[in-house]
Amino acid sequence: MELLRKYCMGDRPVQFEVLSDQSVNFSYSRFPWVNYQDNNLNISIPTFSVHGNHDDPTGADGLCALDILSCAGLVNHFGRSTSVEKIDISPVLLQKGRTKIAMYGLGSIPDERLYRMFVNKQVTMLRPREDEASWFNLFVIHQNRSKHGATNYIPEQFLDDFLDLVIWGHEHECKIAPVRNEQQLFYVSQPGSSVATSLSPGEAVKKHVGLLRIRHKKMNMQKIPLQTIRQFFIEDLVLADHPDLFNPDNPKVTQDIENFCLEKLEAMLDLAERERLGNTRMPDKPLIRLRVDYTGGFEPFNTLRFSQKFVDRAANPKDIIHFFRHKEQKDKKDPVAINFGKLDSKSSSEVATLRVEDLVKQYFQTAEKNVQLSLLTERGMGEAVQEFVDKEEKDAIEELVKFQLEKTQRFLKERNIDAEEEKIDEEVRKFRQTRRENTDVEDEEVREAMTRARAHRSQMEDVDMSDDDNMQRRTSGPTIDDSDEDSGPTPTPARGRGRGRARGGRGQSTTTRGTSRRGRGGAGSDVPSSGRGSKAPSKNMSILDAFKSSSSRQPSSRNVPAKKYSEEIEDDDSDLEVSFTPSSVVNKRSSSASSSFGKQSSQSLASRGAVFLDNDDDEDEFDPFKNTASSRRNRR
Repeated sequence: MELLRKYCMGDRPVQFEVLSDQSVNFSYSRFPWVNYQDNNLNISIPTFSVHGNHDDPTGADGLCALDILSCAGLVNHFGRSTSVEKIDISPVLLQKGRTKIAMYGLGSIPDERLYRMFVNKQVTMLRPREDEASWFNLFVIHQNRSKHGATNYIPEQFLDDFLDLVIWGHEHECKIAPVRNEQQLFYVSQPGSSVATSLSPGEAVKKHVGLLRIRHKKMNMQKIPLQTIRQFFIEDLVLADHPDLFNPDNPKVTQDIENFCLEKLEAMLDLAERERLGNTRMPDKPLIRLRVDYTGGFEPFNTLRFSQKFVDRAANPKDIIHFFRHKEQKDKKDPVAINFGKLDSKSSSEVATLRVEDLVKQYFQTAEKNVQLSLLTERGMGEAVQEFVDKEEKDAIEELVKFQLEKTQRFLKERNIDAEEEKIDEEVRKFRQTRRENTDVEDEEVREAMTRARAHRSQMEDVDMSDDDNMQRRTSGPTIDDSDEDSGPTPTPARGRGRGRARGGRGQSTTTRGTSRRGRGGAGSDVPSSGRGSKAPSKNMSILDAFKSSSSRQPSSRNVPAKKYSEEIEDDDSDLEVSFTPSSVVNKRSSSASSSFGKQSSQSLASRGAVFLDNDDDEDEFDPFKNTASSRRNRR
């Protein structure tokens, strides 16, 4: 937050416009507009970001760390999806001169769920219909790129082929140079983590950030090495690969191994010191890791005593050595025959679309007799588990069990079964078999149980809300009822330290959004003051009416006037002069641009004309920031 405030705030004018409907791009925010168009903020470098898996929205309100930064006006949080059934990705449309960018974003979602949604074609990217071929399509995603399981990643082939560049987050290895996907005909850039977060080989790759330049349909990625991060070096040592140096039968082999490891680490520290010469901003102590494979009859030495030699030279002396060995494959006397035919019989599409209820059904059908279901059916239990997993209905399984138990009890009472355990068990099995055969009745029972679960959850939420209201009444103090007095249109102001002007609202009218009055009277004119002389609202006013009245005063991004500048900004690659228009004109463009979204058939890269210029090419010929006229704006 300190860096964002220090470097991203200032008087430098923002030289691009947002053409899309901001109330759609930032619909989940309390301030659904871009931060540099906020009259209370002074932004020179707008920052757009999606959330990752470590700041995933959680809790009842779906709050994440980027919501805090967005509320403070430091970051524009976009690409958030709240639906678990269908995702429509609406881009943020940016324009500077004749260069137009459609910036798509998708925050982190559990990979298995997103994989299933892509397979079921529940993810849609909306495209502007006007001048479709002139937009540079950029997609920011934060998911597993490498395959960690059957569905625990997102293949690049799932993404639409009309994209030009994909910025792939989450993966820590730095592969920032764009790589062309020959099947989808777009480029993929993986910036990686900015610092080493684990002592693994992928983190040892040199860390870079990228400066992406875009002009029309051409782009160039400049790799900028980071000079302030801690160095990290890692090497592997397999003792069995050096039979001339190490003999497990030698009684002094452990001392030889320790001396060899010491030489290796000294060489890594010398390399780190040479690379650090001339760079005073880099930390002095590097991260060092030597992984030793002692398979083949060798024994590890005392790492605690060994690490004391590097306390003042390495940042991680306690785990500078890591011993491991591969597990030896032992021949089993009684090998178990595995029928791979059953596994291969399933096609990849069946495996990809395998759902939770199918796993529950397979488990109980193949389970032992003592753990099989005797009262419930596999179908009903699978549906309840699916509601619990996909829709987070925590009472789904419990309500289904209660519902089936009550129905079975009524069935036994109607049959007048004798109180004998064998007869009761027999009737329960018959009743369960009839439900299993009649799938329509079973589906109706599951739906009714799920309805009860939702009603129970809503009832609990209402109870919590009523408790909060009661607590608020108890803590808010007594309310003055002036209904019998003559109440004029203008209430008497409350006594206190309140000021007449809104904080930060210099030269602004009282209708400016975000204004609030300080003092003991509360937050602004929307909330009545409890001080002496204040007029309380009519007691006949319902809570719903109060919410309606407050929502009617909620500021809209379409009614906010854009910042006006006294100078015209020259385009970087043409003689076209671009002047910022009032927000009324911009909002008309936004509404027209947002209403023209539609599902379009994608084009090939050759027809789009997207070109990636490598650094080896004539980079001086393509420099969007060359000869850019620097201008300053006069704030009113």
